[in-house]
Amino acid sequence: MQEMTETRAGFVALVGEPNVGKSTLLNCMVGAKISTVTHKAQTTRFRIRGIAVEGSAQLVFVDTPGLFDPRSRLDKAMVGAAWKSTAEADIILLMADAKTASSDGSHSIVDTLSERMRPGQKVALALNKIDRASPEELLRSAHILGKQANFAAVFMISATKRDGVADVLSWLSDNVPPGPWLFPEDQVSDLPLRVIAAEVTRGRLMLRLHEEIPYRLTVLPESWTEQKDGSVRIGQVVHVERESHKGMIIGQGGRVIRQVSAESRREIGEFLGRQVHLFLRVKVRPGWEDEVSRFITSETPG
Repeated sequence: MQEMTETRAGFVALVGEPNVGKSTLLNCMVGAKISTVTHKAQTTRFRIRGIAVEGSAQLVFVDTPGLFDPRSRLDKAMVGAAWKSTAEADIILLMADAKTASSDGSHSIVDTLSERMRPGQKVALALNKIDRASPEELLRSAHILGKQANFAAVFMISATKRDGVADVLSWLSDNVPPGPWLFPEDQVSDLPLRVIAAEVTRGRLMLRLHEEIPYRLTVLPESWTEQKDGSVRIGQVVHVERESHKGMIIGQGGRVIRQVSAESRREIGEFLGRQVHLFLRVKVRPGWEDEVSRFITSETPG
């Protein structure tokens, strides 16, 4: 039973370059897969809030799109959403690849963070994937980034193996502001379930397809119908820009779309804890990126 005088709550923005493990860490801390994880960069397209309880503290994590040099309108919307999250957060957790942080784009992110930080706002560094870095690479990254900024704390973690994650949670729970919890105790995300489900399918498509095609598609929810037997019927639309892309997603005889549907249905069912009936259709829709960029900048929770 939480006592109001002892509780803490705050927003923690997870920022960093693409593919440094932000979504993996978020899912690990929350204890549920709410953010899409693949080996491909730019998997996360908008801010995803995951909610965790650590002791008497409620931590609201914001998983942001990776920070990179934007080119398209969609890219600019993604990066803008990420920087907006840092401005609103109580604590910023900068994530970097422990193996490459001494030579990658983390330096420019640190410089920009220094310019954008509010007075009293704390920034911590989490060097991730320590299981893939040599001791020399790990120390070099910590030394170089540590000289560049005055981090409130530095952590060395492996999000996939959960090494060091408990230390991060403990420090964050001690450093978010005192105050009442912001969400119900059993809530793990503020995203609508239909959006989380669509992101699961997009992640499965990204893993199945190759090269530029995953970045030229999006998945949007179409329908969500609660069934009398407790199951849910979900309809989703995969939007692509070219007819040739539609054919590749469907596959010969519908093989690819059937496999993706089965994998996505299983993963969504595990998350919801009930049976899922998933129906996918593919639609050629030139210019969908402009619509998604407007969604990111105006409708994404936050």
